[in-house]
Amino acid sequence: MDIVILAVVIAVVVLGALGGLIVGSRRKKSLPPPPPAAPDITAPPAEPHVGDEAETPREEPRRTIEEVDLPTGAGPVVIEEPSAAEAPVIEIPEPTAGRLVRLRARLSRSQNALGQGLLTLLSREHLDEDTWEEIEDTLLTADVGVQPTQELVERLRERVKVLGTRTPAELRGLLREELVTLVDPTMDRTVHTENAAGGPGIVMVVGVNGTGKTTTTGKLARVLVADGNTVVLGAADTFRAAAADQLQTWGERVGAHTVRGPEAGDPASVAFDAVKEGKEIAADAVLIDTAGRLHTKTGLMDELGKVKRVVEKQAPLDEVLLVLDATTGQNGLVQARVFAEVVDITGIVLTKLDGTAKGGIVIAVQRELGVPVKLIGLGEGADDLAPFEPEAFVDALIGE
Repeated sequence: MDIVILAVVIAVVVLGALGGLIVGSRRKKSLPPPPPAAPDITAPPAEPHVGDEAETPREEPRRTIEEVDLPTGAGPVVIEEPSAAEAPVIEIPEPTAGRLVRLRARLSRSQNALGQGLLTLLSREHLDEDTWEEIEDTLLTADVGVQPTQELVERLRERVKVLGTRTPAELRGLLREELVTLVDPTMDRTVHTENAAGGPGIVMVVGVNGTGKTTTTGKLARVLVADGNTVVLGAADTFRAAAADQLQTWGERVGAHTVRGPEAGDPASVAFDAVKEGKEIAADAVLIDTAGRLHTKTGLMDELGKVKRVVEKQAPLDEVLLVLDATTGQNGLVQARVFAEVVDITGIVLTKLDGTAKGGIVIAVQRELGVPVKLIGLGEGADDLAPFEPEAFVDALIGE
């Protein structure tokens, strides 16, 4: 009996111990983990000053408001008024007399192509057919034109045959005479700016854009002012941006007034107003710059004819000058034909007739239109527009 009781007691003790172990293990699993220790927070590094390495900020001395020197006795504030726009300086253009003398240096490369080339060929001991063909090629290359070339070669053949022995001086004189004859010194090359009725001379300047038309109009104003004339400019090229500004700048340089209208406005209206103002102020000449975009403006040539008709209601036109780029050669003759069909061309202005051009274009364009070359452009300078003088021009071509 005692043994049974002891066994029961031992069983109860063992069961109690096992129950305690199970409860203890469950409690250990349900407990949350202990919170982590608070991290050490360090201050961010200070921003570096300009040119300094990154470093911690330094204590800098500071001044209080009492230590700062403030201005005493505030005086009146002086406001400077903007100065009035200065009037443009009036330039004194170079006199026109003798301007063509400078052409000799400008035509140095043209001399090699025409004058000097012809002299070299004519100096050969035997002038056979091959030599004469070379002479023709030289003239054609210089843009003299087919008909004038044939005439010149025939005359040279006859005179050389009669001359026989040819010294360099004789050849130079012979060639000079024949070229002067081709250029035709008998043509009237005066730019007419005197109106028969006593009013201002009316000059209309025409040509394709890009030939230097507006620039030539401004330079012509300088030529006239240099000769003692008063000038009014009419900016009738209203289709090209800044054309009126460009012409006005040229006029301001020599004291010439510019009449202009709104962009893309009626060119005939501007031309009419320019002539009217020229008559009112008794100017000596009125120069009218016209539009010239043949390839982009439909009916532009009709517009040009309208400008001419409107101007002639106030006063007759004294000059219609056609501006041609000498470097375009035979293409310039095509342009000349188109303009000649619409307006009566009375004179030609050849621009860019310097060392890059071939001087024979003077002969060709005169022969094509039957009107004289009156002015030539020698370069980019403001006073590089000169009256055309046939003898001086030929002398420049063949050299000394």
